[in-house]
Amino acid sequence: VQDIIPQPLLDQYLSMTDPARAQTVDTEIAKHCAYSLPGVALTLGRQNWHCLKDTYETLASDVQWKVRRTLAFSIHELAVILGDQLTAADLVPIFNGFLKDLDEVRIGVLKHLYDFLKLLHADKRREYLYQLQEFVVTDNSRNWRFRYELAEQLILILELYNPNDVYDYLRHIALTLCSDKVSEVRWISFKLVVAILQKFYANSANALGLNFINELIVRFHHCSKWVGRQAFAFICQVGMFSLCFCVDIKFG
Repeated sequence: VQDIIPQPLLDQYLSMTDPARAQTVDTEIAKHCAYSLPGVALTLGRQNWHCLKDTYETLASDVQWKVRRTLAFSIHELAVILGDQLTAADLVPIFNGFLKDLDEVRIGVLKHLYDFLKLLHADKRREYLYQLQEFVVTDNSRNWRFRYELAEQLILILELYNPNDVYDYLRHIALTLCSDKVSEVRWISFKLVVAILQKFYANSANALGLNFINELIVRFHHCSKWVGRQAFAFICQVGMFSLCFCVDIKFG
């Protein structure tokens, strides 16, 4: 029972997920319902989340990908409204489902990946490290903007993990993106590589930094193809003096 929104009005809103209303009122009524849900949740407050939980789960499993996409783009906002406990209990399972959905839905999660992950407890957040690799693969390989967005998000996500986790998981993704066929993806990935190096040295993980530099030298500087050697030059250019100084140390 809640006394914030007139109950008949709330009942009308909750009924927007009824398939019959899609046939008689508006074929996209479920999408409108999904679009408005964060606002309704904010009005009701987290103490009345139980009024919306079933509706949210219904929308999250809607057969129309546009409905699921709408929720995916706003799940980070809903997480702020609900707090960490309700997010872990009720939103994380839906978030996991979106990660395996169509690219049209996954992009909504990806664009706000950092915003969602930073709201989770460290142990729960760490569970997603091995899943980040899955974003490299898309339904359509020509969808390069998906990979570009991944690189941008990873630059932000670096602060959420310790240097060892970055080295074990995110480093591989960065190297893969640096060899992407699309130049725009490669350029943002060069920035990601430099950000990873800065992460290592800012946290005094010098050994990890040197290992990563060694890998960059072997993979790009000594590459048999000119595009690889060019990538190494661009990485040095993006990193400017800080990265070049690290390379100078390596060569003695």
